[in-house]
Amino acid sequence: MIGVSEARISQLVSDSVLTRGETAHAWLIAYCERLRDQAAGRSGLGGADLVLERALLTRSQREAQDMKNAVARGQFAPVGILADVLGAASSAVVDRMDQVEPQLRKSCPQLPIEAMTTVKRVMGDARNEWIRVTSKLVSDQIDAMALTGDDEDAEPDIEDDA
Repeated sequence: MIGVSEARISQLVSDSVLTRGETAHAWLIAYCERLRDQAAGRSGLGGADLVLERALLTRSQREAQDMKNAVARGQFAPVGILADVLGAASSAVVDRMDQVEPQLRKSCPQLPIEAMTTVKRVMGDARNEWIRVTSKLVSDQIDAMALTGDDEDAEPDIEDDA
């Protein structure tokens, strides 16, 4: 009557879409309701997957558009570039700190060894703290992004660790 096989009718009966003993008219109405539910993504078997897939696709499209907007506003950059910039900045600071001792020896040759040792220790501690805090900030932000899955709003809180 509607162009489906006997095996399909048996499957619909076992899925409780059709009920044995009902009229052909009742079966036709039940079958059409099932088709409407499937088309709308409300069916119990494959329809839930369709709704989920549509939601996931919409979310992915929104995230991609949000990322494009953040790039356009200059609020987002690839992690590799950020790591390179941070590495270059850290290197420049460490290089400057390493120049303090030779410049002190040149400009203050009469400076006692104890004072020079103290300056070297303080500069070394400052350099090590710079590296520790920078590493911790990066690690904390990456962990936070991994937990939330949202990196566009993540801004480091430098005041807490400085």
